[in-house]
Amino acid sequence: MATTTRVRTASTALTTAEKAFDLLTCEPAPLVFDARPVPGLPDTTMPLNELRKLLMFGRYDSDSTDELWRQLAHHAREWGPAWVVGAIGVALPALTHLAAKISRGYARHADDVDSEVLAGFLQSLRSADLDPPRLWLRLCWAAWRAGAAIVRADDGEELPLHLSTGSRSPRMPYGHPDLLLGRAAAAGLITAEAAELISATRFGDALIEELAAEKGVTGPALRMRRRRAERVVAAAVTRGDLSGPSPSGQAHTVDTP
Repeated sequence: MATTTRVRTASTALTTAEKAFDLLTCEPAPLVFDARPVPGLPDTTMPLNELRKLLMFGRYDSDSTDELWRQLAHHAREWGPAWVVGAIGVALPALTHLAAKISRGYARHADDVDSEVLAGFLQSLRSADLDPPRLWLRLCWAAWRAGAAIVRADDGEELPLHLSTGSRSPRMPYGHPDLLLGRAAAAGLITAEAAELISATRFGDALIEELAAEKGVTGPALRMRRRRAERVVAAAVTRGDLSGPSPSGQAHTVDTP
């Protein structure tokens, strides 16, 4: 998967993880994944680098993706460091893409974003509940939140060189829409679940009907939840509330029960 606009240095956390993954999957003894228990995947075993290629160029339903990541997370937790590196390596194309989107416009923090994206993913890989659906989305969302926290902090860490003494209109936000969702969730304007819902269905490839079936609700009901949350985010954008450091307290939260 492409890394959008920025070229990485040779020593970020993500490029180091890629080198470790290359060593782990090279001949003559690459680490092998048993894909046979995973519905939709080939009924065979395969090296992890081949599994990664399969996932990059194929499309699999949520049941297959969930079971695959349950297996990888279980191996990472139970079978030692090699499987931690292996699971991270399978996720690296997506993690690299996420980090590039977050750090666009924040070049001086790009390496820190890489580190936090990897750390957020690893923490979730080790601790996330493996039973509920959308495991892959939850792992990626944890990585996104960790990386986005770096650029949120940057918004308020320095004063501009020339400050006007008069009032001025609030600075409008910039960056990928997911960044605004992360800010809105961190500010308590919407729940993390609502942010995931908007991100997955507006910017990802998840279908409302599929998510509704998993949650045991109707499609129209889930659309209504999404619409309420989007209105809150849109109003916050108009006010300029999401253009600086995340506000704290006194915010009404839109739930998606």
